[in-house]
Amino acid sequence: MGMRLSTVILPIYRWGEGQKVWQRAEDLGFHASYTYDHLSWRSFRDGPWFGAVPTLTAAATATQSMRLGTLVTSPNFRHPVTLAKELISLDDISGGRITLGIGAGGTGFDATALGQEPWTPRERADRLAEFVPLLDRLLTEGAVSYEGDHYSAHEARNVPGCVQRPRLPFAVAATGPRGLRLAARHGQAWVTTGDPKLYETGTPEQSVQAIRGQIEKLGKACVDAGRDVTTLDKILLTGFTPDRGRPLESLDAFVDFAGQHRELGFTEIVVHWPVPDSDFAADEAVFERIAREAVAQLG
Repeated sequence: MGMRLSTVILPIYRWGEGQKVWQRAEDLGFHASYTYDHLSWRSFRDGPWFGAVPTLTAAATATQSMRLGTLVTSPNFRHPVTLAKELISLDDISGGRITLGIGAGGTGFDATALGQEPWTPRERADRLAEFVPLLDRLLTEGAVSYEGDHYSAHEARNVPGCVQRPRLPFAVAATGPRGLRLAARHGQAWVTTGDPKLYETGTPEQSVQAIRGQIEKLGKACVDAGRDVTTLDKILLTGFTPDRGRPLESLDAFVDFAGQHRELGFTEIVVHWPVPDSDFAADEAVFERIAREAVAQLG
C-alpha cells in the first residue's frame, strides 16, 4: 500500500465557509480530513472554535468518499457511554467513513473546563487505559454493563452498532508504554507527533531517530500482544517536529520529508490545512500542489 496523505481542518469556520473547506479537501484528493476534538485550543482560544462531532456530522453530509475523524479525542471531557452513541450515529450518517483518533489528552484548556483540577500524567494514562477497552465494548456489543475506577456503564445499549464492522477504527495516539499497549491491542492505527522535547531545540535528524525509537517500542508492544506490527497503520501528524512548517514550503521539501518517514514505516502523513497568521500558515498554492502531486511522487 502506498503512502496516504490526509489533512487536519481546525474547527474554526462558520459552516457557510467551513463546508467549502471540507469539500475542497475532498476535491484535492486527501485520503482523510480530521479535526481536533477540543473545547478550545492554544492560540485559537479567544476566536471561533466549534464542536468536533457536529462539525464532522456536517462534513459527512457535505462530502462523498473522503474519510473523516478526530485527531484526537481524549477523556478530558468525554465519557465512553455518550461518546459511543455519538460515534455510532456519526458512522451511520457518513456511510462508514469515520476513524476515531484517541489519546490521553494533556493539560490544556480542556483539562479544567469542567471545573476539575488537571489530571497528572499517571491519572490520564489510568483513565485512557479504562476508556479505550470500554469504548471498544460499547461499539461492538448491543448492551454493556461495567463498573470501573473511573467509568461506569449500566445496560448501555448501542443498537444497531457501527456501519463499519466490528466497529469504526481506532487510531491511538501514544508514545509511552501503556498507550502503546493500548494501540497494539485495540488500535487499527497508531498516531504520533514525534518527540515534543525536541520541538524547540532539536534537529530534524534527532526527530527521525526519536520516532524510530517509538516505532521500535510499538513493535515490542505488538509482539507482547501477539500481533504483527505491520497490521497496524502508522500515522504521523506533522507540525510538531523540529521541521515545523518547512515541509510545506515546496513540493520537493514535502516529498523529501514524507519519504524519510515512509522509510520508518509510516502509512499516512497528516498536514494542517493552512490558517493565515498562525503556526499553520502556508502558501495555499503550494499546499494544493502537495495535495495533488506528492503521493504520486512517493510511489
